[in-house]
Formats: sequence, C-alpha cells, structure tokens
Amino acid sequence: MQSFICVTCGVGHAPSEAPPERCAICDDERQYVTAAGQRWTTLAELKAKHTIEFKEQEPGLVGIGATPSIAIGQRMLLIQQPGGGVLWDCTPLVTDEAVARIKELGGVRAMAISHPHFYSSMVDWSEALGGVPIHIHETNQQYVMRPSERVNYWSGETLELVQGVTLRRSGGHFVGSTVLHWAGEDGKGVLMTGDTIMVVPDTRWVSFMYSYPNLIPLPAREVNRIVGTVEPFAYDRIYAAWWDRVMAQDAKARVAASAERYVKAIS
Repeated sequence: MQSFICVTCGVGHAPSEAPPERCAICDDERQYVTAAGQRWTTLAELKAKHTIEFKEQEPGLVGIGATPSIAIGQRMLLIQQPGGGVLWDCTPLVTDEAVARIKELGGVRAMAISHPHFYSSMVDWSEALGGVPIHIHETNQQYVMRPSERVNYWSGETLELVQGVTLRRSGGHFVGSTVLHWAGEDGKGVLMTGDTIMVVPDTRWVSFMYSYPNLIPLPAREVNRIVGTVEPFAYDRIYAAWWDRVMAQDAKARVAASAERYVKAIS
C-alpha cells in the first residue's frame, strides 16, 4: 500500500491499495476540486519530476520548497536551533537529498503546521527526520487525512515548542489555524503565518480570507480577533507560505493598518 497525494491540494492520505474516491480537504468549501475531477499522485511520481531547493531567508531561517512547485505551491521554513530546529509548514515532496541537507543544517526536533491545506506529506517528513513530533491544533484533527502516532494534537491557545519559538492558535481560515512566533536572531521578532495573515503582492500589506481560491472573506469581528491573538508578540517581519510573500519590516504596525483597511472595505 502507498499514500496517495491529492494533485490539487498536495495532502497525503492514509496508505491504501487504490486511490481514495474523494479528497475531503478539496471537497471542503475552502478548497476546490478542479473541473477535470479528482486526481491523485504519489511520492514516487513527484520525485521523478521535482526537486527540493533551499534558500536562506535571514540568519537562522531557511526556506525549503519544491521546484517546479507542487499543488498549492507553499514552501516550508526551517528555524535553526541548537539541539535541532523547528520545521514550519510542509511540502508534498520528500527526498533523501533534502533530508540530508536538513541534517547538515542542524536537524529538526519538532514540526508544526499552520492548517490542513499544508499537511502535505507531513508523516513522510517526520519519519525521514527520525520520527519527530508534528504539532497540530486539536480542533483540526478531523482534517488529518493520514493519522499517525507522530502527530501531537495540542490544545489551548499557545504552545512553546522551544525557547523563543511559540505556536499561537489564531483561527480564521480554520478554527485551529495556527501562527508561529520566533524571536529571531536579531530579537525583533518574526511571525510565520501560513495564509492566516496573508502577505499580499504589495508586501506592505496583509489580508485575511476564509477561502482564498473561492474568494470568501472573513467577517470584521474575526479579522479583529486574529490581529488580537498576535498583539502580545513583538514582531518586525512576516513570512507567509510562499517565497515572495514576505513583509520585511515594520510588520506589526502594517498588520494593524491592513486590518483597519480590510474592515473599512467590507463595512
């Protein structure tokens, strides 16, 4: 048996003899099934067509993503730490070369994923990295398509993974959507937000959505609540889930201004 991976969202499913009939992630109104219908691939097929690239984002932070991009196209982020780093979000492709490179960069002691659209090949990554725990908020458990003992379903509003690295349940996109705060090597603070707080093409701004592909907005009260969840943190920069979606400075003030602009637009 093998894990079949949805072509559209890139999420791996529990091993089976044949592909599942449907992808529950894409059947949800926050995602979509293409007009061509449900399609599946496998890790072996992805390895034949794609490779993994590494890009330093800033001191202590490395981006890791597939090229050409796969499915939704997100990259993951490795926060380098003494004793093993933290891997944030996930990609569908896992290769021996990428695993070896991560180990050269200090290895990984924990994984954490923002929301179900990025669960990808999380179990394969965990096992390849030595069985490291995958931290997912408990309210998103129903969206885990490949259950594993590697998954830690955490509860509450915050979880400190290691010193200087904290998960915060932000909600919004999903009830259990999570952002990660890292102190950063310069001490100014970094938020990693998946697409809960989405850096837009004009990277001076962010936005918020219930569904990005289907253009379903969030209500004003939810946007204000999301911003409130990250208010206690100091942060200067934001890394959303794609290579080019980075807010490089003054992020906390820009998030507040963006929320104000958003609420005004939908009121």
